[in-house]
Amino acid sequence: MHIRHTRPRRAALAAAIGAAALVASAIAPASAPSAAASTGSMEPAIGSHPQYKAVARAAASMQEQTFSCQTTQPAGCYGPAQIKAAYGIDKLAEQGLDGTGRTIVIIDAYSSPTITQDLAAFDSLFGLPDPHLEIIAPQGLTPFDPTDQTQVGWSGEITLDVEWAHAIAPGATIKLVLAKSSQDADIFAATRYAVDHNLGDVISQSFGEAEQCMSLSLVARQHGLFAKATARGITLLASAGDAGAAQPTCDGSSYFQAASTPATDPFVTAVGGTALNANGLTGAYQSESVWNDAYGAGGGGYSVLYPTPIYQKSLHLASRGVPDVSYNAAVIGGVLTVWTLPGEGQFVFRFGGTSAGSPQWAGIVALADQLHHGRVGEINSELYAAARNQTSYATDFHDVTVGNNGALPITAGFDAAPGWDAASGLGTPQADRLVPMLAHRALVGSSR
Repeated sequence: MHIRHTRPRRAALAAAIGAAALVASAIAPASAPSAAASTGSMEPAIGSHPQYKAVARAAASMQEQTFSCQTTQPAGCYGPAQIKAAYGIDKLAEQGLDGTGRTIVIIDAYSSPTITQDLAAFDSLFGLPDPHLEIIAPQGLTPFDPTDQTQVGWSGEITLDVEWAHAIAPGATIKLVLAKSSQDADIFAATRYAVDHNLGDVISQSFGEAEQCMSLSLVARQHGLFAKATARGITLLASAGDAGAAQPTCDGSSYFQAASTPATDPFVTAVGGTALNANGLTGAYQSESVWNDAYGAGGGGYSVLYPTPIYQKSLHLASRGVPDVSYNAAVIGGVLTVWTLPGEGQFVFRFGGTSAGSPQWAGIVALADQLHHGRVGEINSELYAAARNQTSYATDFHDVTVGNNGALPITAGFDAAPGWDAASGLGTPQADRLVPMLAHRALVGSSR
């Protein structure tokens, strides 16, 4: 495992590439708070209250085992083998696809002082190979404060992101790029460093905030940066949020109906949340519904910043709708993760939240990049094109048609329905069919 801490080179920033205009006039509708100044901050998509539960204390020398939460009906947790089986990733592994030669970039904030030993324990537990991991802190690594619950939360986010991107694409290089804080400007600076230095093929962003809480000037700069990344063939992913159709208000005192940035940017593939019902031992897929329980609900809704992108035109939406896709996010039914909780020790946890979906979708994209022998780039155009064909839609996705992402009494939500909806997007991947489709369409240049 290779670890590198770096600071940025002193080089001029490349000019941002022009892109679709922002719907600036819609930024602050009467029902929403005013846009904040540049003091906004991102929240990790494991939520504002813990969306993880301890399963067992990690042993010094762990062997692959079955946990009691995997044996319940329905299953209460899943390991890598079960998730791979449920979404068809195991079939790609049988064909030799593991992400070798590709690079996943994960953007997070602060630090996790135990990420190396936690990842090693995770790999030992589930029989995964050691990854090539680089830790890059462009602004300098923030010293970890175990008494700061914000930093503790981000430590858990980092652990989840790294371990599960690695679980899906165990041969891929992972570059963990850490912002010095969760402030919007610091997150943006870390993302800009990753794009300017062309660090990898796909970027995962498991965080967000209400669109209205980011300054318009930074929204515009972020959009330009994402345009630049897309022009370089970098695939962008972001979690859609964990409060359903709501987001925290800009002062954090309450909630209001809003969609999450950066997920709403048209260059980004937004990942919502489902509750997966699969066999906890074999991973055999049974069904899915929109994630909505006592811990949270899958994010989704409509942008007040961006008009309907061309790939969503056939849906006749009033503005950009999210999520684009979904993935398992329930806590009861979450993914097993090894994390050293500060002051408590190393445990196996089950994690939920749409945080779990973005890095795993990044792993799936890395598999498509490997099959394509190059970057597949922006994928929304291909996802929606496939969904317009009923035959390919049925084979490429699990269409989630049950559930609602309302988080009453916070806010009413949106219902799942056949096809795209603002609760589950296009659905979850049948990766053994979806990955070859993405690789093939990138090869022939369809919809590009």
